[in-house]
Amino acid sequence: MRKILAAACVAVSAMTPAFGQQTIDNPMTKAMMEVYDSEIAAHPGDAELYFRRANEYYKFNQYLRALADVDKTLEFAPESNRDLRFQAYMLRADIYQMVDKHREALADFTEALKLDPASFMALYQKGNEEYELGDYAAAKASYTRLKASNPRSVEALTGLARVAVKENNLAQASEYMDGAVSMMSADSDIYIRRASVRRMQHNNTGAVEDLLMAISIDNNTRAFQELIDLANEDYPSVISGLSTSISYAPQQGMLYYIRAFVAQAHEHYASALQDYRRMIDQNMYDYAGLYNSMAQCQFALCKYQEAMKNVDRAISMDGGKNPEFYVTKAKIYYAMDRMADAQQAVKTALNKGDKTNVTREFEGIVEFARGRFEEANDLYASMIVDSPDRMINYILRGWVLNDGMKQTANAQALYRRMAEMTGQDSKDMSRMGAILSYRGFALLYSGNKEEALKWGETLERNYSDSDGYLHYHTACLFAQAGEADKAFASLEKALRLGYGNLYEITAADYGRISLAPIRQDARFSDLLARYAHLFE
Repeated sequence: MRKILAAACVAVSAMTPAFGQQTIDNPMTKAMMEVYDSEIAAHPGDAELYFRRANEYYKFNQYLRALADVDKTLEFAPESNRDLRFQAYMLRADIYQMVDKHREALADFTEALKLDPASFMALYQKGNEEYELGDYAAAKASYTRLKASNPRSVEALTGLARVAVKENNLAQASEYMDGAVSMMSADSDIYIRRASVRRMQHNNTGAVEDLLMAISIDNNTRAFQELIDLANEDYPSVISGLSTSISYAPQQGMLYYIRAFVAQAHEHYASALQDYRRMIDQNMYDYAGLYNSMAQCQFALCKYQEAMKNVDRAISMDGGKNPEFYVTKAKIYYAMDRMADAQQAVKTALNKGDKTNVTREFEGIVEFARGRFEEANDLYASMIVDSPDRMINYILRGWVLNDGMKQTANAQALYRRMAEMTGQDSKDMSRMGAILSYRGFALLYSGNKEEALKWGETLERNYSDSDGYLHYHTACLFAQAGEADKAFASLEKALRLGYGNLYEITAADYGRISLAPIRQDARFSDLLARYAHLFE
C-alpha cells in the first residue's frame, strides 16, 4: 500500500460549500478578474487595484501573477501610505515563502517591520525565515523580542524551543514547550507544536503521546496527518504509543481504528485485521468502510473468499455508492483469475467517479491480464503525460511494452529515460521518495545490472526501515536481477520487521517488480513457514 496518506482517510472529513471551491477558471472568478483588468486598464497607476488583484491571484495559488501585481503595488504606492506598503511587503513575503525564496521573504518581512515595528506577525515570520536559512542566532533574537512583547506567546516559545534543539540544548527546548502547553492545555494545536519539537529531539514516543492528545481534544485533522507522517518514519514508536494509549482506554474505538489504519498502511495486515474485527465484535463501530478495510486486509493475506464476503457487505451497506469498494472487489477477482469480473468491477469504480492514479494503474494491470496490451500501453502513456513525476507509470508501461507487446527496444528506451530522470536524486530524498523512484529497476531493465545492484545496496545502507517495506522492494530488485542470495537476505529482513503482504510476496507478478524469480526456490517456502505468524 502506498505510504503517502491523507489524514482525511483516517477519520475526519471536511465539507466545503460549493461556492468555496472556486478556481481561477471558475466563471465567477473569471468575471471578477475581468473587472479588475478593465479597472486597471482605466487606472494603470492605482496601487490599491493592483494590491486587491494580487490578493485574488494569491488566493488561487497564482503566485507569479500575484508577485507581478504586488511589485506594481509597491511601485505606485506613495511612501506616505505606510499601511498599504506594509500589507504589500507582507503579501510579497508570503508569496516568496510559497515559492521557497526564503532570503527574499526575509528581506520583505524586515521591510514590513520598518513600517510597523510592533507587528507581531512580521516579527514572527522574520524569525521563521531566519531559522529556515540557518541563522539561528538571528532567529533566537527575533523570538526573544517576540516573547518580550508577549510573554504568553506560544509562537515565541515554539520558535525558541526549535532554536534550542539546534543549539543542542534539549532541556531548554523541553522547558519552553512544557511552558507553552501549560498555558494552552485545552488547545490541540499546542500539542502538535510540542510533538514537532519532540520529533526534532528524536523523542518520537513523546511526539506520539502529544499527537494522540491533540486528536482526543477535538479530532484535529493536522494531528492525524502528523501521526501518519511519523509512522512513515518510525512505525514501531507509533504502534507502541497507540498500544499504550489503548491499555489506558480499552473502550476507545478511535484508538483501535487509528492503530488498525496505520498497521494496514504499513503492510501489517494481520494486526490491522485483528483491530478491525475487535471494533465490530465489541460494537465500537459498524459501518461500510470497516468491512472494506477488512476485505483489503484479507485480500493481502490471500483469504479471497472471506475478503469477497466483506467487500460485498460493504457495498450492500453503502448502497453501492463508494467506488473504492469496487476497486477492492476488482483486486480480489484479479487474484482469483476472474479477469472479466475484475474488469467489470474496475469499470464500475471508474463510472462512479474514481479516477485516482491507483485505480487507473490497476485498470491497466487488468487490461494486460486480458491481453489488451495496446489499451494498457495507451493508458499508461496518458498517465505519464498527466503525472510525469510518478515513476510507477513508467515502470508499468515498460512492462507492457516489454512483456506484452514484445517491444524490448522501446521498453529499454523508456527505462533509460526513467533512469536519467531519477539520476539527480538528492541525498536528502525521503525514504519513500527513494523507494518509489524505482531507479534500480529502471537501471536493471535498461541493461545496467551493476548500477542497479548498487542502487539497492545503497538504499539499504542509507535509509532505515522500520516496517519492512524498503527491504521488500530491494528483495524484488535482487530477485529480478538473478541475485537469489541477496534477495533472500533482504526478504528475511522485511519479514523480521513484520512485512505481512502475503499476496505481494507469493502471488503478485506485474510491472516486473516482484519476487517471482525466487518463488520456486526451496528457501522461499521455508522462509514463509518460519514467519507464518505474520499471515494468520
